[in-house]
Amino acid sequence: VKEVAKLSLVSSACDVVSAAYASTKESHPYLRSVCDAAEKGVQSVSEATASCVQPVLATLEPHVAAASEYASKGLEKLGEKLPLLQKPVEQILSDTKELVSSRVADVRDTVSS
Repeated sequence: VKEVAKLSLVSSACDVVSAAYASTKESHPYLRSVCDAAEKGVQSVSEATASCVQPVLATLEPHVAAASEYASKGLEKLGEKLPLLQKPVEQILSDTKELVSSRVADVRDTVSS
């Protein structure tokens, strides 16, 4: 999970979502109350779950480590094949807009000639 979170695409997408969430909470007081209550509920459930799951995780630690290493290698190969994962969301959107504009201009030129 940490490796996936480090990918530029994923981390920038999380930043965009986080900023939108914070902005929405600030702009809408009623929604802020609902979000605050939901956050407290999730935090309580997370804390309770963590204490129950900890003994199981300790037992599974060698298996989790092996799976993590395997997943890390797979993610590395995926990153090599999909360089898009190394780009932030803003750059992907900008590149896509440029590509679409270029193609539309090409079509417009073809149609007008």
